[in-house]
Amino acid sequence: MRVVHSICAGMDVHKEDVKVCLVWRDGAGERCEEVRTFSTMTRPLLSMREWLESYGCKVVVIESTGNYWKPIFNLLDGDFEVMLVNPGHLKYVEGFKTDPKDARWLAGLLEYGLLRGSFIPPREIRDLRDMTRYRRRLIEEHTSEVNRVQKILEDANIKLACVATNIFGVSGRAILNALLEGELTPEEMAELSKGRLRNKREKLAESLVGRFRPHHALLLSKMLEHIDFLDGAIEDCDTVIEGMLRPFVSKIENMDTVPGIDVRAAQDIIAEIGLDMSVFPSHKHLCSWAAVCPGNHESGGKRKSGKTRKGNRWLRAMLVQCAHAAGHSRKTYLGAQFGRFAARKGKQKAAIAVGHSMLEAIYFILRDDVPYQDLGPEYFDKINKDHIIRNYKKRLEALGLEVQISEAPVAA
Repeated sequence: MRVVHSICAGMDVHKEDVKVCLVWRDGAGERCEEVRTFSTMTRPLLSMREWLESYGCKVVVIESTGNYWKPIFNLLDGDFEVMLVNPGHLKYVEGFKTDPKDARWLAGLLEYGLLRGSFIPPREIRDLRDMTRYRRRLIEEHTSEVNRVQKILEDANIKLACVATNIFGVSGRAILNALLEGELTPEEMAELSKGRLRNKREKLAESLVGRFRPHHALLLSKMLEHIDFLDGAIEDCDTVIEGMLRPFVSKIENMDTVPGIDVRAAQDIIAEIGLDMSVFPSHKHLCSWAAVCPGNHESGGKRKSGKTRKGNRWLRAMLVQCAHAAGHSRKTYLGAQFGRFAARKGKQKAAIAVGHSMLEAIYFILRDDVPYQDLGPEYFDKINKDHIIRNYKKRLEALGLEVQISEAPVAA
């Protein structure tokens, strides 16, 4: 087997230490290797870097779980070619697994070019990814806290959610604040409503008659404070993210033309896949990396399973969310595609299929810097025209009708 990297290093990274196996050739051309253990503190890592540089090593492979690889990658990136590999893709011989042997195994595979690294975006995109993921966690916590408020109101027999669609709108928040103060009657609190909710004042007053005790007031006040804090934190994240993506406003606007994708979703997707599509040879490679395409499991000429693999769960969740939104759009290609798949396979599989189509479109939008071009809801009817004609003709003939089909004249 041909040696690809005569000098390289394999690293098995853990929380407190990292095992490093350095492979090189001596003056006689003989293969040499040495395994050392370094602490993951900054100074020992700098010593590790100097040790690798002293042997002329420029190619490094890292195996790690969690985020333990990031400090090492940040110290080596730029001066070394760093390859991050998934531990799940490297199966060692059972009964012979230790951390030093893992490092030797990694160095040996890298030496002969048998490893494939994971996609790691540039530092700017990684920083953006940290912000968008943190924002998404804040939004999830905001949703959880809103649900806790609903639970407290139900416990107090306050049925505000049965009348108001959004209890945290202008009217709902005013009523909640008045409920905490405890000075207004249900009829007076109903008068605080705004807009169309004022047409339901009698029903609203009835829903506010309950058993709201000081215990409920204490919990509700703390929850509202937390929700206000989360609203402010989300707004701050939005401001920072918009500043980081300000040079790429045109790409955000182009992605916003895709049905089901808004500005926030476009920001989250860019944070996961980056802006440089040249790292993916084609749109198919991007979809395969994101694991939103059918998996391959074939043996003996038989396809056993098409289940999708595990990929970037943040990107997958966002694509599924956007796909469900696109499924509600009317007179669009994605809406028609979602309806066709949902009728045969169910909504969950339909969301994956539509998310796949959306990611394909995003690849070309970012690569060519162009807006989305919709194929229209009639696209599937056009490509299946003959099948549709045969199907409807057969159904009409089954009702005892004689059917003659001819092309309609083209309008001038």
